[in-house]
Amino acid sequence: MATPSAGGWAQEARATIALAAPLVLTNLGQAAIQATDVVLLGWRGPQSLAAGALGANLYVAFLVLGIGLVTAASPLIARELGARAHSVRDVRRTVRQSLWAATIFCLPVWVVLWHAELLLRWLGQEPALSRDAAQFTRAIMWGLLPAMGYLVLRAFVVALERPVWSLIVALAAVVVNAVLNYGLIFGHFGLPALGVMGAGLGSSITQTLLFLGMALVVTRVRRFRRYRLFGNFWRADWARFAAVWRLGVPIAVTLGLEVTVFNAAVFLMGLFGTAALAAHAIAIQIASLTFMVPLGIAQAATVRVGLAYGRGDPGGIGRAGATALVLGIGFMAAMGLAMLAAPGLFVSLFLARTAETAPVFALAVRYLLVAALFQVVDGAQAVGAGCLRGLQDTTVPMMFAAVGYWVIGIGIGWWLGFHAGWEGLGIWTGLATGLAVVAVLMLARWARRGPLGLMTALPAG
Repeated sequence: MATPSAGGWAQEARATIALAAPLVLTNLGQAAIQATDVVLLGWRGPQSLAAGALGANLYVAFLVLGIGLVTAASPLIARELGARAHSVRDVRRTVRQSLWAATIFCLPVWVVLWHAELLLRWLGQEPALSRDAAQFTRAIMWGLLPAMGYLVLRAFVVALERPVWSLIVALAAVVVNAVLNYGLIFGHFGLPALGVMGAGLGSSITQTLLFLGMALVVTRVRRFRRYRLFGNFWRADWARFAAVWRLGVPIAVTLGLEVTVFNAAVFLMGLFGTAALAAHAIAIQIASLTFMVPLGIAQAATVRVGLAYGRGDPGGIGRAGATALVLGIGFMAAMGLAMLAAPGLFVSLFLARTAETAPVFALAVRYLLVAALFQVVDGAQAVGAGCLRGLQDTTVPMMFAAVGYWVIGIGIGWWLGFHAGWEGLGIWTGLATGLAVVAVLMLARWARRGPLGLMTALPAG
């Protein structure tokens, strides 16, 4: 195999950055929607902040499973376009069956979320906190289906390497969400003051508008409308429907294992008191915001690797993966150093430092220092998983996530937190350890299937 020229690497870097940058900004926009909820509920007080964090984490646990399921649309569409650049029917059918899968997924989830208070109390949370959290969850749950629909349509425009449209819609949603939630939480702009419930309702409305905005884009913009994505919507393609579930379920489980281990940490934090839970909500929100960058790079890597995979280009597969890994790990290293240098500055963006908030502020700083240490491995595992998805390799990474997050991460966190007396710091140390293990396993898998095993990664024929 000929050695790729410097021009080939530079071209790949430009293509990855051009695709990843709007995705990163889109992810940050979506994260800003949740961050806005945290900030506004923090203004209302520690009780509202803790209740909102508890309800949001329960909702997000199911949302992430749904995101993983419909993420299957991205590598499927990318491979189809890599094999045939002008494919229309196959792309349309993949989008349609992904939307079908999203609808079927939401039905049982809505039943579970409606009974959030019972579930939270069963998990050992305080009755008053569970009641307030359930109010938030019952309001935000209706945004689940439109959120998943938005992600399917976003996967479509990203696979066509036109991610700016999803960015435009997401940025508009950030503004709408801030106005709606401010009004519905505190009773401004003629809206009722609904408190915690208002935060959930505002976010649910925002997710619905996100989907409608993307639907307008894909049906009106010339580059997209020739696909007629909503044409013959009720026509089944059972083989493609099965392919979405076959590829999407392992992705869903992988993402679910990662996110739910953080959600489990929230429930464990609740056992240490409201201050620990509120501090955790702030620290995890900051870590989630930085994670949006390698997440966007990982999404770009899935498309770039998938396109090369579809056209049978082993060199392209290797360059796409290596470029994404360098970008993702490099950014997270810089963020880790920034957090180590000024943790208090980051925390102060979410919580004013007063005599009343001093215990929460101090705990949040301690947790953020641990988050600084796992930034690099968090970026590495995210981008590594994105590269493997481009090869439609999702089952083995799912097993890595199960072992790393739940056996090692939560096991160490539980022991340090409850038996070694580290409390919340022990939970965070366990999370960091689990992320490191998964990162090593993901990179080893990519090394075997990607740059060191390119020919075996290509589709037969």
